[in-house]
Amino acid sequence: MSENATKKSGVYPVYENQFQVGPDKENLTDIADMETFSVSLDNGVEEWNPFDHKGWVRRLMTSKSVTISIAGKRNFGDPGNDYINGKALKNGRDAEGCLQWTFPDGAKLLFENAVINVTNWGAGDSTAVIPLEFDVMSNGKPTYTEAAPAA
Repeated sequence: MSENATKKSGVYPVYENQFQVGPDKENLTDIADMETFSVSLDNGVEEWNPFDHKGWVRRLMTSKSVTISIAGKRNFGDPGNDYINGKALKNGRDAEGCLQWTFPDGAKLLFENAVINVTNWGAGDSTAVIPLEFDVMSNGKPTYTEAAPAA
């Protein structure tokens, strides 16, 4: 979707979600041959039991993190696919990168300095296409950008 895309409405197939990766937000590229993704939110909730609530628990959400698990096929020579594959043996800050999730309506969620955790680096049946599977784990608050209003 172009930078000047306007917000759409309605329902969409899952494939209209797109992911871009790179070392920073200025150098993002699509990832070829990804097939599935899932999103997990981990919410930190503080609990306490004050006397004045007669045994009923009070709660406050105090933290959040996001993990996006993406799976597909290894595509040698595709810049996005090669970028993820190149994180497989990295540690520390070298395992970090940037991921942008572009939603079907044009909104974007940008994860800078995200931890890229490659979880399947080519294992599978001898007759299967080589897989590439990874988790992108938030590292600080992501930046959400609304889609431009419809014209």
